[in-house]
Amino acid sequence: MLLADNPSGLFFVLNADIICDYPLTKMVEFHKSHGCEGTLVVTTVEDPSRYGVIVANADGKIDRFVEKPTTFVSNKINAGMYLFNADIIKRIPMKPTSIERETFPQMAADKQLYQLELKGHWMDIGQPKDYLIGQNLYLNALEEEKDELLTAGVNNCGVIVHPSATVDPTAKLGPNVVIGANCKIGAGVRISNSTIFHDTVVKPYSLIQGSIIGWKNTIGSWVRITGLVCTAEDVQIADESCLTGTKILPHKPVSGVHGDIVLM
Repeated sequence: MLLADNPSGLFFVLNADIICDYPLTKMVEFHKSHGCEGTLVVTTVEDPSRYGVIVANADGKIDRFVEKPTTFVSNKINAGMYLFNADIIKRIPMKPTSIERETFPQMAADKQLYQLELKGHWMDIGQPKDYLIGQNLYLNALEEEKDELLTAGVNNCGVIVHPSATVDPTAKLGPNVVIGANCKIGAGVRISNSTIFHDTVVKPYSLIQGSIIGWKNTIGSWVRITGLVCTAEDVQIADESCLTGTKILPHKPVSGVHGDIVLM
């Protein structure tokens, strides 16, 4: 991602599977202050032995990377947000290359890489279970910022409902629920710890707990969905189905299902 009004060619690289308050302005300010090739955002973890950690000087200049240390050397890990000068391209050969394992150690050895510590919530949301945990972190963070609550449509149970969605007054949502654009939530529906993507219909008296429902789905009446069910685009679930621990790929009709299934 290139910066506007950017004669020096600075650009961001951001991992797509993290959730946090992105400190983009602070990254630019810090990067310009140290004048080196790269800035890497780090976050603090309780158990650094599970990760590759980053060892840096007091001013933030990165000294080295240590993979899953057996003795404590640092509790800072890569948070998946970077800001680089355009010159970094010269360090990357014309072949498949891992910048984390190959380019970053070179930059650290040349004293050209700094770390900026992230404040606030951060979560790797690359797996469905972690996605819902990250969503909860985000909703909790929003609840601490009362001005944002008014514009984000978040109620005091940790729920976001897109302004274009319709929710029957008898439906109960929360905690930790996000309802996407143009969704229709019917009478008596119960949804908790779940995400409902855009243009999905949930018909009356269905229960959805701890699950991720894809876009343009139709969830029938009296359906029970629990145990981290994940559905893709245009999934149609018939009335009175019961799903748990299920993954359903796009454009699949589900009729009268009970129990654990995976539709491929």
